[in-house]
Amino acid sequence: MPTFKAAYLIHGDDHGRIAERRTRLRAMAEAETGSAGVEVFEAEACTPEAVAGALSAMTFALGRRFVIADGVERWKDAEAKPVAAALRTIDPEALTVAFFAREDAKIKAPAALAKAVEAIGGQIAVESQVKPRELPRWVAQRASELGLELDHQGARALIAQVGDRQQRLLRELEKLALEHGPGSSIGVEEVHESCAGSAERKLWTLADALVAGDGKASTRALLELRQQGERLPSLLYNMVRRLRDALAIAEALAAGQSAAQIKKGLRMPSFAADRLIADAGRRDVEGLRHALVLMADLEAESRGHGGGGLDESTAAVRAVIGAAG
Repeated sequence: MPTFKAAYLIHGDDHGRIAERRTRLRAMAEAETGSAGVEVFEAEACTPEAVAGALSAMTFALGRRFVIADGVERWKDAEAKPVAAALRTIDPEALTVAFFAREDAKIKAPAALAKAVEAIGGQIAVESQVKPRELPRWVAQRASELGLELDHQGARALIAQVGDRQQRLLRELEKLALEHGPGSSIGVEEVHESCAGSAERKLWTLADALVAGDGKASTRALLELRQQGERLPSLLYNMVRRLRDALAIAEALAAGQSAAQIKKGLRMPSFAADRLIADAGRRDVEGLRHALVLMADLEAESRGHGGGGLDESTAAVRAVIGAAG
């Protein structure tokens, strides 16, 4: 069974990695005590007063209780003092609190909160983005930790192939380690063979499953892409583009055009065009229009304009399930 400290503070400017750590910690907490034992404060609900109250609350629940506070970078140092005071009184055998701060050049986690977490023996972890010029060396170092010899050109090729998101690069390195084994020398050729197009294929798997109305496959592809660090804007771009193509095809079919006529206007391989036309033909026009509305709502919510109150990953799953339905 996992052991938990009384408090954690995870902060830094690598927001994707921070979100990943929050997801993993919450899953571990719910496995330990059930969802009823996990209290989450995020967005506007993540206030010092609310979190301090939760830490000080008396409960008769059995087992460890977890409190997750996501968004503490918005707290001022003076505002964090009630939380710091509450931390000094918690029972480390019965309560774990995790603070998450997504920082940038202007906003940081309160210093008073960091000191309070450290004072009770908690863990502080910094998740920082590596500067672009240092990224190839960072990739090579992580590869070495996995037992691989990755040369500089191979590291640059990997970055060019899958992007500069650190958690995504780590996932690809782990795949390379599993495929080639410890002690293997990895260069440009091996990177291209193992990683070329893997993310792109998953992107189109997601988009095609969405058009086909396959909610289970869409959700699985979405979660895999998010886990490997794919950003929601790029996912939205591919999903929306495919849905728009499908809508245009469905409207053309409804207007009496033949599949052969439509296929001539599609710039894609023949087999892909046949599949897209078939999938679009099985969906009704209004259903595809509704799917695009859901994608627009998801984009607005991801930019903080939706007011849905859900975290980005949950909102994405909900939108994909709805759009595939």
